[in-house]
Amino acid sequence: MDALRQVEGWPAETVAVGVLRDGEEVATQGPREHVFRWASITKPVTALATLVAAEEGIVDLDEPAGPPGSTLRHLLAHASGLPFEGLTPIAQPGRRRIYSNGGFDVIAETVAAAAEMPFTEYLEAAVLQPLGMQAELRGSAASELHGTLDDLLRFAAELQRLKLIAPETLVEATSVQFPGLDGVLPDIGRMEPNDWGLGVELRDQKSPHWTGSRNSPRTFGHFGGSGTFLWVDPEPGVALACLTDFDFGPWALEAWPQLSDAVLAGFT
Repeated sequence: MDALRQVEGWPAETVAVGVLRDGEEVATQGPREHVFRWASITKPVTALATLVAAEEGIVDLDEPAGPPGSTLRHLLAHASGLPFEGLTPIAQPGRRRIYSNGGFDVIAETVAAAAEMPFTEYLEAAVLQPLGMQAELRGSAASELHGTLDDLLRFAAELQRLKLIAPETLVEATSVQFPGLDGVLPDIGRMEPNDWGLGVELRDQKSPHWTGSRNSPRTFGHFGGSGTFLWVDPEPGVALACLTDFDFGPWALEAWPQLSDAVLAGFT
């Protein structure tokens, strides 16, 4: 796929990208075995582990977690009232979409307590090992997963061809949670509404956006501050995974949509 050659002009020293369709690899560019810090792409992986725990009956998404009045569902959907960093709430649960790293640490602590094991062990048993991923959580469940392009493609394939959770669980996870909440999409701007599912951002009609103009409103995924992203578009059945070693910035808001559109153009 010639579209992937665009990354050769990016400012990152190392870039690895890959395309899947319906869970099958289509093309890759860059080193497959280079280990990158995934940054906030860690959050959808943490969320998947939480969904597995919910299906296993270890946790309930609507059980209390975090600030008073908040639940695991609020935390997963960035609706708990917790700030970007820290654990002191700045809003009532369910009132605003406030992107929160601390909220995902609370999620991990809640799952770990219920499973009676460290979250790193539960994540390994529930997600990483079953998917054949060699990725490693080296700190916060919000941002410190480290792994290769092959790891990210295995995770993306799970979101297209489910093994770990039921189809109805993915439908719920990629549906708007607490509709109508406004908020800031980090490093991009205020969105009204700022729709999220459970651990994944929903494309909907947001503009500007880090995905492409060809991405359907049903696109879901996440990007990370270390210059990483993953989106899955159910309409054409395409997923695009990208890992870099160059922090997110204006370059990404120009390059990522161009790459996304070029990739999707190949499936029209």
